[in-house]
Amino acid sequence: MIRESAVAGQFYPGDPEELRKTIGSFVRKAPSLLEAKAVVVPHAGYIYSGAVAGEVFSSVRLPNRVILLGPNHTGRGAPLALAPSGAWKTPFGEALIDDELNRNLAAECPELREDSVAHRFEHGLEVQIPFLQALHPDFTFSAICVRTLDLLTLETLGHAMARVIASQKDPVMLIASSDMTHYQPKEDAARQDKFAIDRVLAIDPAGLYTTVLEKGISMCGFAPAVSVLTACRDLGATSGRLIRYTNSGEASGDYKSVVAYAGIAIA
Repeated sequence: MIRESAVAGQFYPGDPEELRKTIGSFVRKAPSLLEAKAVVVPHAGYIYSGAVAGEVFSSVRLPNRVILLGPNHTGRGAPLALAPSGAWKTPFGEALIDDELNRNLAAECPELREDSVAHRFEHGLEVQIPFLQALHPDFTFSAICVRTLDLLTLETLGHAMARVIASQKDPVMLIASSDMTHYQPKEDAARQDKFAIDRVLAIDPAGLYTTVLEKGISMCGFAPAVSVLTACRDLGATSGRLIRYTNSGEASGDYKSVVAYAGIAIA
């Protein structure tokens, strides 16, 4: 099936030339590319978080295949929803679902369900696709929309993804889509987010889970990040690097109630 864009013209430009120019303004030429197993990137409108996403994606070596995970903002669909076979359309054209990855993920994680409903109007994964199309046009991907906070389920998914990635001949990168603290003063957001970011950098999925819930951190994609960190730990990741941290006030001028954004690479 073809998934039509849900937020082109809203979260990012709907015109392909304007979109290419916008993404180009966010890309930073790195002296050398990081060999990352995973990245954490934000998913707000590009005016707010695009610079963070662009800097992360242009700092790492992007492989031909990726697995995208993000939160379910709409409340629709299965708890662990795998985007069905087909393609996602953006102003740049179609990005193809990786059927082999989908089959292997479904076989390794029975909790996954192919479900287009969860993905149809969800922006958290869609906004990553144009960056990947611009920087690595031939990529293929699997997409998982996460609507559960059950730790065992999140860990089970993480272990399954690690087994699938380990079985592939070619590298597969994990991408966790998440914004950080929502609607707090800039200073409070930074203080809260440091607790969560420290757990991500330590590749500590259970620690991230506990920290976010106990401290009430409004990190919307922490559940997908727990699964990604679980997989990274299984795959032998040893370090995380904070590439950039900022907040919506940098664009809006309002620092009294910000949404914060972190870009992280895990190697």
